[in-house]
Amino acid sequence: MKQFLAFVLKECKHIARDRWTLLILLGIPIAQILLFGFAITTEVRSTPVAVYRPSGQTEREIMAQLDASPYFIVTHEVGSPREVDSLFRGGAIRLAIAFSPEFDSDLHQTGEAKIQLIADGSDPNQARTIIGYATAVLSSYQERLLKEHRAPVLIQAETRMLYNPQAKSAYHFVPGVMGIILTLICAMMTAIAIVREREMGTMEVLLASPIRPLYIILAKAVPYFALSLVDLISILLLSAFVLDVPIEGSLFLLFGVSMLYILLALSLGLMISTLVESQVAAMLSSGMALMAPTMIFSGLMFPIESMPVVLQWVSTLMPARWYIAAMRKIMIQGAGLVHVETEILALTLMASVLILVSLYKFKTRLE
Repeated sequence: MKQFLAFVLKECKHIARDRWTLLILLGIPIAQILLFGFAITTEVRSTPVAVYRPSGQTEREIMAQLDASPYFIVTHEVGSPREVDSLFRGGAIRLAIAFSPEFDSDLHQTGEAKIQLIADGSDPNQARTIIGYATAVLSSYQERLLKEHRAPVLIQAETRMLYNPQAKSAYHFVPGVMGIILTLICAMMTAIAIVREREMGTMEVLLASPIRPLYIILAKAVPYFALSLVDLISILLLSAFVLDVPIEGSLFLLFGVSMLYILLALSLGLMISTLVESQVAAMLSSGMALMAPTMIFSGLMFPIESMPVVLQWVSTLMPARWYIAAMRKIMIQGAGLVHVETEILALTLMASVLILVSLYKFKTRLE
């Protein structure tokens, strides 16, 4: 038993010396339970709404009731269908409401009026939830009118899924899977490959060669860059010919944004490799610590608008959020460069910071 306890003590000292692994093993469970408790929710809150040409008093009352609901925020009043389409492509709204030309007079004279609910179908599950909430608000307002006027009142709501009329879930998941796969291959594999050289003692052999350290790092990253492009092409071919997911936008723009994101993910892997000392720590930090927040904060599975404000700010630091948003706009909505400028700017800024930090720290460690 004395010998057994000595070995246990020795193993505890080994774990205590590896601070990053210890932090990962103790910190990640705490962080994940907090994330799962606060960030994961299927409710859709604070959905931005545009209203098309409201003119009568009844229409204004419906707008006010929508705005008073915790599920909606009326952010725009538009006067043309082109404005509605531009807002959808830019990601400024998730729902548009169009009243019939004589909505107010029809409701008071005949007791019937028509309204159209247009939702962004690139995320069909979220679109169905939004339409359900909007229909519930209209039903509540209809009941109130019925009590006030003591006469039959009917608001006929016509629903429409924009960009995804068939409500296919593949339209939502294909861009998200692209972001997850590229993160996995670039960040995790790059971090492990570089740490493996250092852990096995072969990095010194590479540094003794006449090649500069920067070229050694780039040589490690190039194969994963090529593999990521192959995966990207494979996903696009499968989505187009097997899953029937259209690519409405420019292929040139799609590949340009994807290459920028791959560069960002490679830089993230390089930065991770400068912070850890072992392959296990590299795998844990780039896998467990990176993948779970990426899936939660990217908007792939849970609506960001429904998260607490603090977590919404945290989500802006996740590169996958901006990449997945850009891919949905380009692939599903057919958006152009103007509508993805914000996403490109965010990815460029993150990539620049990660490249500078990772190269600087990597050079210091190599010396």
